[in-house]
Amino acid sequence: MSDQVIMLVIAAVLLLHGVAHVGPLATYAWIRFRPADNTGGWVAARSWLLPKLPPSTATAVASLFWLLSLIGFVGAGLSFWGILVPGEAWRQLAVASAVVSTLGIAAFFRTWPIFNTLAALGINVAVLVTQLWLQWPPQTMFGK
Repeated sequence: MSDQVIMLVIAAVLLLHGVAHVGPLATYAWIRFRPADNTGGWVAARSWLLPKLPPSTATAVASLFWLLSLIGFVGAGLSFWGILVPGEAWRQLAVASAVVSTLGIAAFFRTWPIFNTLAALGINVAVLVTQLWLQWPPQTMFGK
């Protein structure tokens, strides 16, 4: 696989992972407006860390995690691609977003279907390992 294809895949994964955080946000809206519908394993926000949180507060806190992760990963992907804040800013955005996403998953564990949870954790761990340990890739999409 060429370097350009690898760079394109990295940008796409960052962007898609960011956009995937729309899933829980949309689910919360769906549950609020159509509570009797089957959501396919997605449930209302609730935190095992703070089980006495009122549902509206739990939803607001969880939504903040997913909104920050969405914005951060999309920003990281666009920065990696050279569209938004060229240079190394994408690394910090990606790491911060992976941390926020992982903390959100941990705090609201078992509110997503297990496949979605494992996939999200897998991407978050990959971002953290490649950026904090390996410092890979050494450049952005366009070498900036």
